[in-house]
Amino acid sequence: MSTTRSTGRRRASSPGDSGIPAMPGVDPRLSRTLQVRDHSGELRRWHLLDSGPLLAERGITPRGTLLAVHGNPTYSFLFRSLVRADIPWRLIAVDQLEMGWSERTGMKRRYQDRVTDLSLLTDALSLRGPVVTVGHDWGGLISAGWALDNRHDLAGMILTNTGVHQKLEEALPKALQLATAPWFRTPSTSLTDTFLRTTLALSKPALPKEVQDAYLAPYRTRARRQGIDQFVADIPAAADHPSRPTLERVADGIRELNVPTLFAWGPKDITFNDRFLRDLIERVPHADVHRFEKASHLVWEDADVAGMVADWLHTNFGTAEEPRTEAPVWRSVSSYAEPAPERHIGAPIVELAADPVHAHRAAVVELGGDDGEDRQISWSLLNRRVDDIAAGLLAHGVRPGDRVSLLITPGADLTGVLYACFRIGAVAVVADAGLGLPGLTRAVIGSHPDWFIGIKKALVGARALGWPGRRLSVEQLPTVDRVALGVETSIAELARSGSVMRELGAPLDAPWPDPEADAAILFTSGSTGPAKGAVLTHRQLGAMFTAVGDTLQLAPERGLVAGFATFALLGPALGAPTVVPDMDITRPGELTAPALAAAIAALGRPAVFTAPAALRNILDTADQLDDAGRAAMADAASFFSAGAPIPAHLLRDLRSLMPNARALTPYGMTECLAVAAIDLEGIEEAGEGSGVCVGRPVPRVEIAIAEMDELGRTTGAIIDAPGVSGEILVRGPHVRDRYLMLWRTTHTAMRFEGWHATGDVGHLDEEGRLWVEGRADHVLATAGGLLTPVQVEEAAESVPTVRRAGAAVVGPRGTQQVVVILETEEGYRPGKAGHPRPAEPSPAGGRAARCARPLRRRGGRGVHHPRTADGYPSQLEDRPCGPVALVRADPAGEKADAL
Repeated sequence: MSTTRSTGRRRASSPGDSGIPAMPGVDPRLSRTLQVRDHSGELRRWHLLDSGPLLAERGITPRGTLLAVHGNPTYSFLFRSLVRADIPWRLIAVDQLEMGWSERTGMKRRYQDRVTDLSLLTDALSLRGPVVTVGHDWGGLISAGWALDNRHDLAGMILTNTGVHQKLEEALPKALQLATAPWFRTPSTSLTDTFLRTTLALSKPALPKEVQDAYLAPYRTRARRQGIDQFVADIPAAADHPSRPTLERVADGIRELNVPTLFAWGPKDITFNDRFLRDLIERVPHADVHRFEKASHLVWEDADVAGMVADWLHTNFGTAEEPRTEAPVWRSVSSYAEPAPERHIGAPIVELAADPVHAHRAAVVELGGDDGEDRQISWSLLNRRVDDIAAGLLAHGVRPGDRVSLLITPGADLTGVLYACFRIGAVAVVADAGLGLPGLTRAVIGSHPDWFIGIKKALVGARALGWPGRRLSVEQLPTVDRVALGVETSIAELARSGSVMRELGAPLDAPWPDPEADAAILFTSGSTGPAKGAVLTHRQLGAMFTAVGDTLQLAPERGLVAGFATFALLGPALGAPTVVPDMDITRPGELTAPALAAAIAALGRPAVFTAPAALRNILDTADQLDDAGRAAMADAASFFSAGAPIPAHLLRDLRSLMPNARALTPYGMTECLAVAAIDLEGIEEAGEGSGVCVGRPVPRVEIAIAEMDELGRTTGAIIDAPGVSGEILVRGPHVRDRYLMLWRTTHTAMRFEGWHATGDVGHLDEEGRLWVEGRADHVLATAGGLLTPVQVEEAAESVPTVRRAGAAVVGPRGTQQVVVILETEEGYRPGKAGHPRPAEPSPAGGRAARCARPLRRRGGRGVHHPRTADGYPSQLEDRPCGPVALVRADPAGEKADAL
């Protein structure tokens, strides 16, 4: 046998010549084979996808190389999406030996063997930096090992659904426990293709048949599946496993790799779950992270990972012609804005507690407790309670920067715990119970909390659903319950111990947090997709409190009725007494007029906030008010609702219930709670227009419009001309810092330097007032031009018999026809929707036909062929409805086809 260390490279002339079938979505010219000596010194045949020749054909100088390494049981086909026009990088995606279309050698390969084999391959390819490694599943460990051994060429790392460490004291995920069981491993991995088919079945919706067949193709026989078996057998879960030393070396070593890093994750993975992502983030804290909420193990198939990689590579490295040697310096939107007066969060509680005038007045009012009695907590008591809890949390081990997930009923307990977290610098994770159990689960797991504090019901859910974090209860639980739920102690006990420590002369030893430190993660409502966690620093959160307080003119003498539970958290920071009406906080739209009246009566002349979905129900239940209730409603000093534009006619109807209240409709979002505001008088002064007028910017906020093209796509141009619709951009000192573990979402929202792109569409008028016209994603690209949904919906809702309206479209963008769904007053019923029936033509002059006039007058659109359908399951505001009218609005004003 020759001892020459020649690589003996040879390239296959075509995929067909090497017995490799065509792969869907893969240019045959990408496929090549190469013979290279492995760690044992034997020549082995590798198969890989190499985009270098295609880039050369197009005259593109690659910025660098993407070295992609698959895991088990996939192969290079997984990375086919990385060959695209906006990624000017050479892709080298390998099939590891014993896998894919590479050689079956019959050799048992350990973790270190595979790292060495990969290095020998890249040497044979004369691969030089800059190299960005891309690893998935066990390919992540192997690519990380290559990165450590080839630091001189390493420029960056991309890891997807992988893990670089498994603690000895931790059990493997249940899926891996089953896969590694001796009685199950070989029968499922090599005797049959069960392991492979199970992996493919994890994707929802199911992968196309041709894609599944492509993954199955290299593994059709038992002999070709031996590598799958070997990979599973090489999982180093035990201390004496031969691959354990390599695992420990790589896991420790990646802490030293200070290169741009991206983690892209499918959280529905039953193998590499968020526990492994948390470990990676702890080891590489500077990494950019994006969790694709609906994706599973094969995240490359379930989500547009390649599109995000294209953005990330360009952001960090530029192009070959205009290279970047380092990523741009991170700068938040709020840093571009006029700063707000600085004040520590919670400082008003301290100040009012020390003020003899206010110290013993109510700070928090709880209505209808377990004993049926109302409870009031004074500013003095609240201040002591916050300090006691803060001291107890610190003594128990909660540290600044720890994430604390809170699932506590709004009231004194939640207020005390929340502001104690703010006081010691712990990061409060707040997700509204209205998200429902699936939404809450996604939010809690996705926020990676260190601690979980909740009521007993929440703790039962946390235990059953495996929510992460060390658990604390609110009230002291019996020992049996505490053990069963995995609860360490209670807030009640921590508050007692904190109080004792302070009484013994040990003051709260905690400086006020740094203004740039994270303060809270506030989850959005989830109305436009999975709820997103908006991260705000102490400076940004303090500015948000200031903006809301200035807009609503809250003060200790004017409290806040919070008809939306999350808003109850603002009161103490604004120095305003707060009460939550007696209601189901998970269904804010079901707030009734009597419950609202009782809450108003508890505070005297407060400001009232409700969710937009509650407004109609308040009006519908107004006949249940008695004389005392009507008198209480009349005492309200102001009324406001935010989260969706409120039509003027609805505010007028509410004025009949609260005649002395200033009807205010602020515009904002979780990411920037107060953007603009207008009262009813201002709306009437603005008159009719395209969309809903939400007023002028609040202090220190700027608004701009990003222009859209004919298909409704936002361009790079920012315009200030009045009357031109586009995506609404905002800038203010209280704009969120970033989205939690959503790198691409943050990047997209900040694509205009110094601005937050809201995703809403609207325009500015000549008076500088903002008009909101709907969501940018919902813009209707018709043959007659762009049309925004609010234009159509508001016009339809102006018809007296129409309760609510929703605009949709049919057809391809650019030639779309508009369809309007009308929920009518006649026969409306809440509750479960009936079975929809085919629509029938509406009689001439019927309620659907009557929408034609306002649509033409306000939108310039013709309406034809109106039809009605009883029991149609409308999803407007997620509530079922009764009779619905379907009409088509023709943007060209010409006759449209019948629905």
